Amino acid sequence: MTTAALPTVDAAPGLSARETVAAAKWAYTTGRIDLARGESLLTDPDTVPQVGDVVLARVASVGQHRRIELQTGRRATLYPGDVVGVCYGSRYAPDQFLAEIPGDLGPCHLAAAGGIASRVEASHDAMSGATELTPIGILADAQGRRVNLRDSAMSPAVPLSSHRAPTIAVVGSSMNAGKTTAAAELVRGLRAAGLRVGAAKVTGTGAGGDVWLFTDAGASVVHDFTHAGVPSTYLLAPESVRDVFTTLTTQLAVDRTDVNVIEVADGLFHAETAALITDPLFRDRVDGVLFAARDALGAVAGVQWLNEADLPLLAVSGLLTASPLAVRELERADGPDVVATSDLQVPEQALALRDQAVRTRDRAVTGLAVLAEDAKAV
Repeated sequence: MTTAALPTVDAAPGLSARETVAAAKWAYTTGRIDLARGESLLTDPDTVPQVGDVVLARVASVGQHRRIELQTGRRATLYPGDVVGVCYGSRYAPDQFLAEIPGDLGPCHLAAAGGIASRVEASHDAMSGATELTPIGILADAQGRRVNLRDSAMSPAVPLSSHRAPTIAVVGSSMNAGKTTAAAELVRGLRAAGLRVGAAKVTGTGAGGDVWLFTDAGASVVHDFTHAGVPSTYLLAPESVRDVFTTLTTQLAVDRTDVNVIEVADGLFHAETAALITDPLFRDRVDGVLFAARDALGAVAGVQWLNEADLPLLAVSGLLTASPLAVRELERADGPDVVATSDLQVPEQALALRDQAVRTRDRAVTGLAVLAEDAKAV
């Protein structure tokens, strides 16, 4: 293992090496990390990056992502030669990039503006070439131990109570189906109804936009999977995704909210999404599902999928509700209730969905109580 002290980094013009590190553009994904732990760099070219490792890299060329989202949320313009601090992670985005963590410290890409270092393997035709990065080294402490996002993960100390707040999950037919907007509008409506709302993004690729949006919509507390120690959930083992979900939903219980809204990224056919929402734990902790779709056919197929998974569907919303004709097509197909995305912020509509979720939760609690009594009688 080759370990170099920070002063070996090539200094930017007019700056010492350590000043160069201090002036690096640190991405959103590194926001929870205690960067003061970083006292050395792992620079051996054959070093194998791990999910969540913090890498200091130089921008070799600027491509699709011309800006990087900083820890503060500000989107900083990138220039060739800039030094950035990001996390290694993989990305699955049908409308953008497919990227995986490389097996060495060779050149890679900025696969997401929130700060994901990865090697792009495929891209949507509409994308420009990915911004290219030249890794300088993986951040490590004085003993050469890697600085990793998982070291900064939250760890709720209180187990989830059976009296948890009702929880509504927003899932969708695909990327860009309107999930995040629907979730934010629902948060807005619940907050306008006077409730203390918790929100969480439980899967996806590290970026602060959704966190800031849920905050702006009125959520009292907002968490995402980076708070659980991962920069991206793509290619994580099902049990790891389950751990992220467990951590975030338990934290929301600790936060003492009145109602929770959680978003699951991507579409139902995405491997990590499908594994999570068919996990019995998801069914135990989610009391209602709001499904976002881009068109009527996607809505019908998605509703069928959710019904087969025995998940409590509340309504369909999302991008299709912007089109009266698409809504009409869904209604002709004897589809489920449709709620326009813009109507989710209406307190009465938001409360109606909350009440449906409460009834589902109460039925589940009653059923468990009956089973417990039956077991005692045996």
